[in-house]
Amino acid sequence: MTVMVTEAGDGVEIVFARVAGIDVGKREVAVTVRVPGAGPGAGRVEVTRKFKTFYPVLAVMAAWLAERGVTHVVMESTGVYWRPVFHALCEAEPVEGVGFEVLLVNAAHVKNVPGRKTDVKDSQWLAQLLEVGLLRGSFIPPKDIAAIREVTRYRKKLIQTRTSELQRLGKVLEDAGIKIDSVASTLTTRSARDMIEALIGGQRDPRVLADLARGVMRKKIPDLSMALAGRFADHHGVLARLHLDMIDHLDATIARLDGQIEVMTDPFAAQIRALCTIPGIAERTAQVIVSEIGVDMSRFPTPAHLASWAGLCPGNNESAGKHGRTRTRKGNQEIRTALVEAAWATARTQTYLGARFRRLHRRFGRSNGAKAAVAIAHDLIVISWHILRDGVEFHDLGADYFTRPSSPAHSRRKDHLVHELQALGYTVQITPAA
Repeated sequence: MTVMVTEAGDGVEIVFARVAGIDVGKREVAVTVRVPGAGPGAGRVEVTRKFKTFYPVLAVMAAWLAERGVTHVVMESTGVYWRPVFHALCEAEPVEGVGFEVLLVNAAHVKNVPGRKTDVKDSQWLAQLLEVGLLRGSFIPPKDIAAIREVTRYRKKLIQTRTSELQRLGKVLEDAGIKIDSVASTLTTRSARDMIEALIGGQRDPRVLADLARGVMRKKIPDLSMALAGRFADHHGVLARLHLDMIDHLDATIARLDGQIEVMTDPFAAQIRALCTIPGIAERTAQVIVSEIGVDMSRFPTPAHLASWAGLCPGNNESAGKHGRTRTRKGNQEIRTALVEAAWATARTQTYLGARFRRLHRRFGRSNGAKAAVAIAHDLIVISWHILRDGVEFHDLGADYFTRPSSPAHSRRKDHLVHELQALGYTVQITPAA
């Protein structure tokens, strides 16, 4: 551990008198404390120490901060290394009933000035920014929500791994000249699985393999006979067996996680049921929403704050009266991805949101469906904010909202067309059709 004491002036207004900045690393943290000097006009005293990141040592660090009367602590969100430091501070014994207010900040928002890049300098810079009130903390969910978040994110990783494993299986079959996925919708159907198992077992007759088809797949037996005539060798069988075993293992693990998530989200069952009334949002997506933003919407003053945090609103890029590119900002990728997928599912529904998606898709152009999906994802997160705040279910305005005469959208379009004709010099008189 190293200790450094410096004097600092007070050229700007101090918002928080006793602060600490922590530069987080994997093996150690650098902690800078800034507090008022001993007497009038003494300025501010700055003390820096380093601590190992072992949890008992972090408890000593928290006690050291409490001894100096620190009230506000800031650190950067560095990978996962901030978590034990954050928990040690939150679990520290309060002094005279007052604990630490811990701010976790985005590292991109507190970039250091050039020529000041060391752990100690970083912690000093954070403390200086905090004491003048220039930092804003990130959203940290409560413990029960954070636990659900970890499990749902792991489930997503396993689902992605399962998809990769299916793709590898498809490459093995492609190398062997087996074209099952050119006839079947996917390799996960029961018919495709039976055929692959038979190939692994040594069956090579394409007619016998095609006869394993079930249900509607039997209509495609002639095409399957052609697709199953290849050069499937023993090493292809070994690889296919390994891929199938891995897929089965992942399926079982994902099913276990689904059960665990259902148990963990049981206290929020009412909120999840309400979210599932939104078109395009099923139970799994609702669980992701709850795990990422929680159910207490007081943390986000308005739905616009939540949409901005999730990265589902246009950027603001204006300088000298000129508007630059307004692509969406980086936000919470987990909820952004889930809601964009839900938006694509919404497009296939006969609902207000489905009609709005198709309307935006036509406006943006056929090649810009992703822009329409992001716009609908923005609507979904705004709706979710209202549902979670008010404890209500979704009320659909109907797929004909934009076309029925009584809707506000129809009235606005009528007024717009009348204004356009008047601008061209015509006198317009509207008579409703019989």
